[in-house]
Amino acid sequence: MKRNVILIAIASMLTLSLSAQQARHDIRQHVELAGSNYVAYPGPKKALTAAPKGYEAYYISHYGRHGSRYLIGTNDYDKPYNMLLKADSLGKLTAKGKDVLAKVKLIREEAQLRDGELTLLGAQQHRGIAKRMYERFPEVFKGKTAIDARSTIVIRCILSMENELQQLASMNPQLEIAHDASVHDMWYLNDSHSPYNRLRDTKEASKANSEFSKRHDNWGHLMTVLFSDPEYVKTINAGSLAHHLFKLTSNVQSTELRHQLSLWDIFTEDEIYDFWQKENATWYSYYGPNKNNNGAGMYTQANLLRNILTTADTCITKSHPGATLRFGHEVCVMPLVCLLNLNHYGDPVDDLEDLDDRGWNNYQIFPMACNVQFIFYKPKKQAPNADNVLVKVLLNEDEATLPVGTDQAPYYHWKDVRSYYMKQLDDYQAHYVK
Repeated sequence: MKRNVILIAIASMLTLSLSAQQARHDIRQHVELAGSNYVAYPGPKKALTAAPKGYEAYYISHYGRHGSRYLIGTNDYDKPYNMLLKADSLGKLTAKGKDVLAKVKLIREEAQLRDGELTLLGAQQHRGIAKRMYERFPEVFKGKTAIDARSTIVIRCILSMENELQQLASMNPQLEIAHDASVHDMWYLNDSHSPYNRLRDTKEASKANSEFSKRHDNWGHLMTVLFSDPEYVKTINAGSLAHHLFKLTSNVQSTELRHQLSLWDIFTEDEIYDFWQKENATWYSYYGPNKNNNGAGMYTQANLLRNILTTADTCITKSHPGATLRFGHEVCVMPLVCLLNLNHYGDPVDDLEDLDDRGWNNYQIFPMACNVQFIFYKPKKQAPNADNVLVKVLLNEDEATLPVGTDQAPYYHWKDVRSYYMKQLDDYQAHYVK
């Protein structure tokens, strides 16, 4: 009996250890996941739950990030290239360092004059999302359906929108598509003037994140891979070089060079995990439910959520409202997901060291082309109204949980969902915005 108890305890500890290191495990299996917001869109992983009996999909409300892109700012390419080039001219690179320099040169040349632009893969991602949306919910797009699409004024977002719209139009030429990209809509598509920006950037949040980052600085091995002279390493900003190389490494998966080269092998497993942990903590600190700023980062998307709720109010009573599609950035998707508390991503974590243990893993939220879709369902034999409409929410095309009670998950009563989030927004605003 005693032996059985011991075996059960050991098994429990092993299970806890595995679950507590989910990100490390995931990254070990698929190293690209360490790229955080540079992860190429994986697509849905699960089948959808059938609609409740007597109901059919009839309206979609969506917000999506642009697809895979080149890095923003030539410095992300120029700085590591020039640092390695100078070291090479001084005879300070190892053979592996020279190989890395050659790869960085190729990466830099491919991205020349394409600052932050959508890649071919990014366009393909959005065509795939649109195709699956159409095929999964054909009732929404039948006949002369109205599609209202809006994008931020950034070209990669506009092109992402256009790729989705072209795909939808090819599947149903009767669609009545309106599309726009204007400063007029930036107040909810990517609000840079939110009062919550100021509330988010607290000294407490910055201090905790900075201290976490310092504890996980880890690039000593990388410097031995690149440089033949330890004394020379002391003369350069090794941390900056490591950071830029990791960013380049992460973003290769978004370009056509992913078929030709990789830089992941220059890092150890621990270095990779530590780089990811620092990014994960930063995104949590400034866009998640961080107690050090009362979760203000989530509320930077209050206008976006209100737009989703109020636009739905004008659409759900129509028999065939079509779809509302919005296109923007990960700095909107991440806090929106947390604000909605999809899959418990809005639950606060007391210590940044516990993020992985608690399953707060950024690559599951905001890869390139990440998206949130509200799918609305109406009774087939009744006119839709606020009391009989159901909704489910998809995060990256997989069904997500909401912090709202329901008798038929993953479907929720729209009136309950709307009431819950409106109250949440109003209460937070009343308490924190003076």
